[in-house]
Amino acid sequence: MEILKTRHFSKKKQYIISVSLVIVTAILCFLSVDVIGFRAVALILLLVVSLNAILFDIYPVMVSALLSALIWNFFFIPPILTFHIGSPEDALMFLMYFVIASINAVLTYKIREYDKRQRDEEERANAIKLYNTLLNSLSHELRTPIATIIGAIDTINDSGNKLTDANKKELYSEIETAGTRLNRQVENLLSMSRLEAGFIKPKKDWCDINELIFTAIKSNKEDLLNHSIVFVPDETLPLFKLDIGLLEQVIHNIVHNALLHTPQGSVIKIKVENAANFCGIIISDNGRGFPADKIDAVFNKFYRLNNSIGGTGLGLSIVKGFTEAMNGTILLENKSKGGAKFTVRIPAETTTIEDYGNQ
Repeated sequence: MEILKTRHFSKKKQYIISVSLVIVTAILCFLSVDVIGFRAVALILLLVVSLNAILFDIYPVMVSALLSALIWNFFFIPPILTFHIGSPEDALMFLMYFVIASINAVLTYKIREYDKRQRDEEERANAIKLYNTLLNSLSHELRTPIATIIGAIDTINDSGNKLTDANKKELYSEIETAGTRLNRQVENLLSMSRLEAGFIKPKKDWCDINELIFTAIKSNKEDLLNHSIVFVPDETLPLFKLDIGLLEQVIHNIVHNALLHTPQGSVIKIKVENAANFCGIIISDNGRGFPADKIDAVFNKFYRLNNSIGGTGLGLSIVKGFTEAMNGTILLENKSKGGAKFTVRIPAETTTIEDYGNQ
């Protein structure tokens, strides 16, 4: 794959490779010129010059074009081993070869540069689009809890002793809820940054999956006002060896997404499946589900369904990233009777609590 990164080679290395390609090709053609004829050699050398134009900067390409013309003249055009050209026809052919090789080199290089500029512009446009999407999402998700915190503190400062203990407790509760919401968004941004930087390294440890799920449910209690979560712990489950923090975040984000985007009164069910060499978590709801043509896109960074309320579009992309960091898989599908179903499977060793206690 290194040859595909030739644009980053030093000038000296580009000259050496481009000239070497021409020389090696010329040697091969010289050995077979009796079969292919000296005119066919010109086409082969033109092909090599075109390849150089795709791979290298313009000056090494022009050098290879000039060298190929001289080699064709000296070694292939009769009389060979001299720069003298025996017939006007061959002289015209040599001149045309040099012109075509030069034009071909320049045009191929220009096309490559144009394609590069187009890609750069497209990348900049995508970056601006992602930046605007992020700002639009965060403008609400961050500003709302900050405004709540500032408003509650102003009320406490301005009202002084006029507030009852109940009023103060309510304001403190609002500050805590807003702070938790603000912390969640910051954690999502940090998690996405760690994923993109490749800093996510699973740290496996034995864990009680029932306890882990209860912790993830508890972390969503502020959003659980109009929904219900059904999880029946299975006391027969073994201990699983996996990254507790990453899996807890995966479950938290899926549950939080369901709480955020399903109608009031929806029921979210969590189930654990224990199979050979992996831990499976199934999280389903009885909401509207996802549009069939959007299922493949919901794990994209900053992706939000039309008419969705709240969220930055990072939660499910973090779910996918954390799952894959643990060498696991995640499957999203719509249930036949309505609602969405997430199936997360993480490779994991297992052991019984009795065996763990004897270790």
